[in-house]
Amino acid sequence: MEKQISLTLCLFFFIFSISSSLHETEARRHSYNKPASITRLISRSLFDSIFIHKENNACPAKGFYTYEAFVEATRRFPRFASVGALRTRRREVAAFLAQISHETTGGWATAPDGPYAWGLCFKEEVSPQSNYCDASNTEWPCFPGKSYKGRGPIQLSWNYNYGQAGRALDFDGLRNPEMVANNSVLAFKTALWFWMTEQTPKPSCHDVMIGRYRPTKADLAANRTVGFGLTTNIINGGLECGIPGDGRVSDRVGYFQRYAQLFKVNTGPNLDCENQRPFS
Repeated sequence: MEKQISLTLCLFFFIFSISSSLHETEARRHSYNKPASITRLISRSLFDSIFIHKENNACPAKGFYTYEAFVEATRRFPRFASVGALRTRRREVAAFLAQISHETTGGWATAPDGPYAWGLCFKEEVSPQSNYCDASNTEWPCFPGKSYKGRGPIQLSWNYNYGQAGRALDFDGLRNPEMVANNSVLAFKTALWFWMTEQTPKPSCHDVMIGRYRPTKADLAANRTVGFGLTTNIINGGLECGIPGDGRVSDRVGYFQRYAQLFKVNTGPNLDCENQRPFS
């Protein structure tokens, strides 16, 4: 009887040991796959040193683009800045911040601390040339009296972008586009949505910066080479790419070079889109 009890106890502890080991292995596996918090890549102090003048009285967006809002928005997109080696993740953050800095810049050539210290100065497009309504797009119809002008960090524009962003982020972008300029977390979410979302034939900026994108035959024929310049093509290539010496492209590159230095990473090749044809 004692021998039987001893064998039973041994069997119990053996099974318990295996179960505990498997549980620990599974926990470690999930821990390794869990995206690192964005705060490990960009601290509040680094954020403030990047956006030196966003709280300047001259900036209409003063008080809007907070560090807390940025961090909160990234939780909606866990793959942002969490894929690849540390240098890849840092470079993606630097590239994203550079692009939104250009879109919202308040800098000028002789600005204090240089032209690339004035990102996140605006939250709405100044003097829009139209209401950015593509009436031919019946899937995302415009609503009377609404303007789909640039708003938020990426300056989200056009009814079809507001409609798709709204569906993805659970707000009515077509009826209430103003929300992007009235809610700082939502504003950052729209920028991250645009950055992370593939819109064929365009790849996502995220895939470009993590090295996941592979150029198609059409891309190779159009000289759309992988690098920061391709993200510019994705964002505003129809107006800026394929133009020698375009100042807007140079401004984007200048921001990226400054931020890459602050993140202690190199920029990689193909910074501009001067020799690229825009996406159709």
